[in-house]
Amino acid sequence: MIAPLLARANLLIARDVEWANLMFGFEQENRYAIVDPSFSQTPVGFIREQSNIFIRQLMRTRRHFIALITDSTGNELFRVRRPPWLINSTIYVEIDGKEMGVVHRRWHLWRRIYDLYLGTKQFAVVENAGFWDWTFTLRDENGKTLAEIDRDWRGFGFEMFTDAGQYVIRFGDIDSSIKTGLAAQIQELDVSQPLTLLERAVTVALAVSLDNDYFSRHSGWGLPIIPFWGGE
Repeated sequence: MIAPLLARANLLIARDVEWANLMFGFEQENRYAIVDPSFSQTPVGFIREQSNIFIRQLMRTRRHFIALITDSTGNELFRVRRPPWLINSTIYVEIDGKEMGVVHRRWHLWRRIYDLYLGTKQFAVVENAGFWDWTFTLRDENGKTLAEIDRDWRGFGFEMFTDAGQYVIRFGDIDSSIKTGLAAQIQELDVSQPLTLLERAVTVALAVSLDNDYFSRHSGWGLPIIPFWGGE
């Protein structure tokens, strides 16, 4: 069921512009389009947050939410669930109500560290140097590359005034055909072994967590009507 979406060499996840947040500081539910760079004209899926309107304004990026990952016609493939947090975030992957995997953020003063699990077995770790390093590489227990998430620069206007980030997930290229358009701009990634479909679902959950943990700069603590709560 998840194969049509996740059995691809690369995925591009682009967050929508949230106009109420931009104009009034009102925290909206996050919305993302999922695109296959080889066929970039039409999204192959969507990510749609579901959360309480009042909790969103109070907790901002630390809020509880559920996000549905759907195909292009809106059929749910799996969902991610992110409980409220104070120090370290956690996000769970669920299929048909069953928990399949989880991503735990590990606290560090400047590095961005995440542990990825299927069930109780860890299959990857991300140890990002922090600051201006926008590449998050998944590595196995031997330090070999499994996949990579790049947070792309979308232009001055997007970066300065919105949280509409864009993420390229590279699972490793197994398609030797000639690439055009966006696919031609994505560098091929050599991986030690391909991720399973469930591991790829957990990787998508990691991208959602990264967006909320580090790249939602216009969302901070507190209600927007109280200015001194507006930054994190």
